[in-house]
Amino acid sequence: MNKIFCAEESCQAKEDPIGTAINRQYYILIEVPPPWTSQPLDSKNIPSKLQDLQSDIDEAACYIRLVFIYNPNYYQTGRTRLIIYYQTEEIYSGYNKKEYILSDINDAVPIIQKCIKNENLESEDTNIQTRDFLVCTHGSHDKCCAKYGNPFYRQALATVEDLSLSHVRVWQSSHFGGHRFAPTMIELPEGRYYARLDQKSFTSILTRTGDIQCLKKVYHGWGILPWQVQILERELMLKYNWDWFNYKVQGHVIEQNEDETFSQVEIKFTTPDGIVGCYRCNVIEDENKSVVFRAECGTTELVKISQFSITELVDIATSLIAV
Repeated sequence: MNKIFCAEESCQAKEDPIGTAINRQYYILIEVPPPWTSQPLDSKNIPSKLQDLQSDIDEAACYIRLVFIYNPNYYQTGRTRLIIYYQTEEIYSGYNKKEYILSDINDAVPIIQKCIKNENLESEDTNIQTRDFLVCTHGSHDKCCAKYGNPFYRQALATVEDLSLSHVRVWQSSHFGGHRFAPTMIELPEGRYYARLDQKSFTSILTRTGDIQCLKKVYHGWGILPWQVQILERELMLKYNWDWFNYKVQGHVIEQNEDETFSQVEIKFTTPDGIVGCYRCNVIEDENKSVVFRAECGTTELVKISQFSITELVDIATSLIAV
């Protein structure tokens, strides 16, 4: 029996998770009780109409992520919750949301098809303002998600209850990437990814208090940004402390070489007080930080994982928006 856990391998190799959060325009969350098969739409009791969307979803995988979610405290027999988080072209601060309570799971099909076609969603939704935390517990996809995800999910539920936080929901979810960083989590509507979480770091994320430096080891990246820009964004987050989470942010890659071992990136941000800032830097592959380990459960193959560093960080401009 192969007892290799890729999350242990990654942790022991001291792999930095930053810059590995995926960027998707849509997150489609469907409330479906587990167990889930490795391919969620093949799971038990999923109707054929929904299963028939698999090929279209696969073709749209570059901008859509379908995730199954479940929490017994919210689940109602005969009702299916469908939550759509989607990006707009506005200055970045997170995702917009449409949430539906469906009497028939098949009613999710035309809504999902609109997302696939990038069409406007109807406004008839529950409009509940929440912070949704998705914890991957998808053990049939990767055993690390079960080994580390399930205990953390239970711990997260207890933490939210102990803090008596309103409008915060914790869900166990199917796979969304990064199993070697288990336990992994997405916070929506912001679209931030977290890795190797424990109760202390999760409490800081929930309350936005404590030493911001605790996020340096657990921050996966902000999924609304290109992966190279995520690396700069973490640097600015650590600089500006928890205030950073209230800023509106835009980021882009200015230039890069063919193999992406070098990129020049830029972030512009606006504070609630109207202060505008702009930073630019180079993101380069750092051979001194590269790590080699078994990056998948059940394999003995060693894989080299590139790590990146920031150079020539420059504060381009800080000014006040004209009133």
